[in-house]
Amino acid sequence: MREYTTQMDAARKGIITPELTKVAEKEHMREDELLPLVAEGKVVIPANKLHTCLNPEGIGSMLQTKINVNLGISRDCKDYDIEMKKVMEAVNLGAHAIMDLSSHGNTEPFRKKLIAECPVMVGTVPIYDSVIHYQRDLATLTAKDFIDVVRLHAENGVDFVTLHCGITRKTIDQIKKHKRKMNIVSRGGSLVFAWMTMTGEENPFYEYYDEILDICAEYDVTVSLGDACRPGCLADATDVCQIEELVRLGELTKRAWEKNVQVMVEGPGHVPMDQIAANMKVQQTICMGAPFYVLGPLVTDIAPGYDHITAAIGGAIAAQAGAAFLCYVTPAEHLALPNVDDVKQGIIASKIAAHAADIAKGVRGARDIDDKMADARRVLDWDKQWECALDPETAKAIRADRSPEHEDTCSMCGKFCAVRSMNKALAGEYIDIL
Repeated sequence: MREYTTQMDAARKGIITPELTKVAEKEHMREDELLPLVAEGKVVIPANKLHTCLNPEGIGSMLQTKINVNLGISRDCKDYDIEMKKVMEAVNLGAHAIMDLSSHGNTEPFRKKLIAECPVMVGTVPIYDSVIHYQRDLATLTAKDFIDVVRLHAENGVDFVTLHCGITRKTIDQIKKHKRKMNIVSRGGSLVFAWMTMTGEENPFYEYYDEILDICAEYDVTVSLGDACRPGCLADATDVCQIEELVRLGELTKRAWEKNVQVMVEGPGHVPMDQIAANMKVQQTICMGAPFYVLGPLVTDIAPGYDHITAAIGGAIAAQAGAAFLCYVTPAEHLALPNVDDVKQGIIASKIAAHAADIAKGVRGARDIDDKMADARRVLDWDKQWECALDPETAKAIRADRSPEHEDTCSMCGKFCAVRSMNKALAGEYIDIL
């Protein structure tokens, strides 16, 4: 029998869990370095005690930046086999977490299959599943119905749940008064907002927060405090609604820690580049160093079809400034459910952003692979370059498609190759160009 409830509880008792040992090894840290960070809430290790095939990861600004992949079926795209293929492709490409955002059909079998087979963290948004689970319209659901779905997800083995606890009835007046361009763009946030307006009741995830924390403590589910008022366009970034909700999320973080429940805080959204670092610092202060989980941020609103790029630009800046967890964005963002290729594009873009940030903030060992790539390029060792590449298959395919006349060069430069010329010059060899 476990002597602790959650990873935070164990750390506060000085117990080194198997999950903490694995995370310390991955992060090139000693266990005694990582333990106090988990105890303080600055690092979370989402690991539901029922997710037995999990290969655990730590999330915190001082660790390697982690990547989340959103998947799940919808009414228009409802093939579970295709979604499972996307899941395994995402895991193979290096995703650290999968969020099942399914919004159609019988979701529990797919969720259970995910937990049984997926070796990375699994997250959900219980309010999405509430309408589907009960097959009833939003206004007919009760606060108890929502909380029962949180319990169901915990019992299924979900490692973290996004809960939109930070908006209250006060938010209804704020949204009406401040006249945002895009109102609320968070799907979960809009459902909570709609439920409150139709029923006249308080946000159940806020009102019954302590009961939810007891469920999370029982199964060691990490709470991801959802940002219902995240900006959906540049004009709404860092406004009163967003910051007021963040202040409440800071209060809710403290309440969770009092029950030894691990917490992440979710953040924007669409944010101009010059505001990203400030957003990260404000969150770190208000939420006392709890890991920050950001969507993007997207640095412009005008790139549908290319939002994996706008998000990667923002994600790199955010992670360098303290964000710990990047939610990937695909080329299909704002347009459609992503297909397998979209998923790949989104993951690679996010991994580039995360890795660039880790190098910039001096995460241990982050630049080692870049130095190996430089060594391989200096001696024109193509096989070693593939070993270092984030996506070796794509790199190989491009070279094969436009293969050079001479194997020691590429079709861009041929014998004008600077690396080849320098190697020959330094070796005292004759440099033939024509």
